[in-house]
Amino acid sequence: MSLRRAFPELRSALSRRAPLSTAPATREQHAAGLEAVRGRGAAEAARPPVPAVDFSNTQEAYRSRRSWELARSLLVLRLCASPALLARHEQLLRLARRLLGQRLFDRLMKMTFYGQFVAGEDQESIRPLIQHNRAFGVGSILDYGVEEDLTPEEAERKEMESCTSASERDGHGTSKREKQFQAHRAFGDRRDGVVSARTYFYASEAKCDSHMETFLRCIEASGGASEDGFSAIKLTALGRPQFLESVVKMGIASRMEIENWFTVETLGVSGTLDLLDWGSLIDGRTELSKHLVVPNMQTGQLEPLLSRFTEEEERQMTRMLQRMDILAKKASEVGVRLMVDAEQTYFQPAISRLTLEMQRRFNVERPLIFNTYQCYLKDTYDNVTLDVELARREGWCFGAKLVRGAYMAQERARALEIGYEDPINPTYEATNTMYHRCLNYVLEELKHNARAAVMVASHNEDTVRFTLCRMEELGLHPADRQVYFGQLLGMCDQISFPLGQAGFPVYKYVPYGPVMEVLPYLSRRALENSGVMKGAQREWQLLWQELRRRLRTGSLFHRPA
Repeated sequence: MSLRRAFPELRSALSRRAPLSTAPATREQHAAGLEAVRGRGAAEAARPPVPAVDFSNTQEAYRSRRSWELARSLLVLRLCASPALLARHEQLLRLARRLLGQRLFDRLMKMTFYGQFVAGEDQESIRPLIQHNRAFGVGSILDYGVEEDLTPEEAERKEMESCTSASERDGHGTSKREKQFQAHRAFGDRRDGVVSARTYFYASEAKCDSHMETFLRCIEASGGASEDGFSAIKLTALGRPQFLESVVKMGIASRMEIENWFTVETLGVSGTLDLLDWGSLIDGRTELSKHLVVPNMQTGQLEPLLSRFTEEEERQMTRMLQRMDILAKKASEVGVRLMVDAEQTYFQPAISRLTLEMQRRFNVERPLIFNTYQCYLKDTYDNVTLDVELARREGWCFGAKLVRGAYMAQERARALEIGYEDPINPTYEATNTMYHRCLNYVLEELKHNARAAVMVASHNEDTVRFTLCRMEELGLHPADRQVYFGQLLGMCDQISFPLGQAGFPVYKYVPYGPVMEVLPYLSRRALENSGVMKGAQREWQLLWQELRRRLRTGSLFHRPA
C-alpha cells in the first residue's frame, strides 16, 4: 500500500523522488484506457449537442413540483432563516410534541420539515418519490437517516470509553504532531459544531453489524432504482473509530526521517511500497500486527504498527475491515458505485488509506469505489494529485467525490485547543479556490482517461457553472457519464432538475426513516440552511418567483407530467 496516508510528510518525498512510469503489469489496463478515449472521440460526432442549462428559468426548474410543495419550501426556508427559532428549535419541537400528541406531531412534521428533507419512513414508501425524480432526470442516493439522539454527556462518555484501546497505551510522547491524532476529552462529542454530516459513536460489534446491514440494504435498493446508482458509507460506523486514530498516530515520523528511508530503491518503479495485501487483512486467520508494519527510523527495519493491540481488539479491527469488504463486494455485484465519506482530520489519513486499498482491488474495470476529498483542507490538492498519479501508475480507475467539508468549526477549535496548525483554509474564498483547482485538475485527467470519474457534490451554483464550462471546453459530454453532480433532497432543486433535464447525471441524497428517529438529521438540515443563507436566499427568491408566475398564468394547480 502507499504510505502517504500514514505518513503525511511522505507526500513531498514521493513527489520529488518517485520516477514517472507505468509498471509492466498495468500496461494492458493503460492501453484499455487509451482505447476508451479514442472510442469516445469517434462517437462525439454522432452525439446531439449538449443543451444549455438555465438555472434562472423557474418554470423549467420547478416543472416537477406542485404548487403546495413550492409553498412548503418557502415556509421551511423562511423558518430556517430565523435565528430566534433555530436557537430554540429543539425545545419548540418537544413542546409541540407534548401539546399535539405523537400522531398530530408526526403529521405536522410531514407537512413541513420532514416532508421537505426526508423521503419517507421506509424503502417501500419512498419508491414513488424516487420514480418521480427519475422521470425528470434526477437519480437517488439512499441514506437511512436515523441517528442516535444522545445528550452531549452521553456522546462524550461513549467516545472516551471507546478510546480505551491501543491508541491510549502506545507509549508515544505528546508532541504537537502526536497530540493532533489523540482523543481529547474536550472534543468527546464529535457532533459539536458539525451540522452537515452524521456522527457515529461506537456501541458494540453488534451495532456495527447493524450499520453494515443498513448500508447493504441501501446498496441493494440503489442497484434496483437505476442502472447507474450510487451509495455512501462512513467507516466510523463499521468499527471502533479509535482504530483509525491509532493507525494514523502510530505512523508519525519527521520529514527528514521519511526522505532518508524512502528512496527510489525502496519504493520501486511505481513510487510505492506494498505493505498491505487486502486479501490478508480481511482474513480472520491473519494476525494484523504482522501485516500492518511501518519502518523503524533507527533500525531501518519494518516493525508491527499495532503491536500493543489486545487479541480482542485485533479481532475487532479485522471485523471492521471485513465489513468494508462485504459492502464493496455487494456494490460490485449490483453495479452500484460506493462513495466513502470523509471525516475528521484525525481519522481521515487512515480512512483514505483503506479506501485506496479498496480502489486497488475493486476499481479494475471501472471506478467503483470513490474517495471523498474535503476542499476546505490546505493539503487537499496535494492528496488529489498524488492519488491520480498513483492510479495512473498502477492502472486502476480513479474515482473521487469533491466536497467543501463538514467539520470546519470543530477542526479549528480542536487545533486551537490542542495546539497544532489549523488544517483549514483561512477563508471561504480560499476554499472555493481550492475546490475549483482540484476539480479542474480532475476534469483534465478525465479528458485523457475515460476510466476515471468524479462526483461534484455541491450546492454552489458558481461551482456547477464552472464545471459545465470546463466540461464544454474539454469536450466532456454528459453521455460519457464521467462527471456526476449531487445535492441533498429538499435543497437546490433549481440546480438539480435543470441539470437532469439537460441530460447531466445528477443525484439527490435521499434520507428516509421514522419521524422521531430522523429528528437529529432534520435539526442538522435546518442549521445547515441557516449557514448557507446566500444560496438559500436565491432559492427562496426563485421559488417565490415561480409561485407568482403560476398565480398570474392561472396554473396554480399545475400537475407534473
